[in-house]
Amino acid sequence: MEKYVLVPMADGFEEIEAMSIIDILRRAGATVIAAGLEEGPIKGRSDVVMMPDCTLDSALAENEFDMIVLPGGMPASASLRDDRRVIETLVKMRGAGKIVAAICAAPIALDRAGILDGEQFTSYPGMAPDLPTDGYRQDRVVISGKLMTSRGPGTALEFAVELVRALYGDSTAKQVADEVLAQDVGQGN
Repeated sequence: MEKYVLVPMADGFEEIEAMSIIDILRRAGATVIAAGLEEGPIKGRSDVVMMPDCTLDSALAENEFDMIVLPGGMPASASLRDDRRVIETLVKMRGAGKIVAAICAAPIALDRAGILDGEQFTSYPGMAPDLPTDGYRQDRVVISGKLMTSRGPGTALEFAVELVRALYGDSTAKQVADEVLAQDVGQGN
């Protein structure tokens, strides 16, 4: 069964995180829609320019998603947090029991949506003061039911493999991890 994943993107996104998420999920067979908050190309934090698949409005109008994943980076994470459409989509998907995930600074959007309340989660260490202290962990990847979070660029590959595991199971996650020679990729925390 085909799985659909929404990856909202904004200027200042963390390239390693976004590309790891998109690439690894596509290798597993997911239909990943990289959706820009606005029309046109977006520039990452290291000035890598990317053309999203479509706009967020178009993605939301045309697809039903199984998972939403927010890549980090600044000011991209703040843009995601401050975008009404992103917050409404997070709340809707969480309420529907879909997988909601974020890495690096992007958990600030999860917090704005009220999703971190009562959950275990993590983020880039510098974002910890902006997030609730209850439930905050320093593990590389934290899985709390259908909420998945990770620390930053150095954890992006294992985070992406865990996203595959959540959608497709252990066998597919192992197959994709082996294909890209990922080391020490375990089964979440």
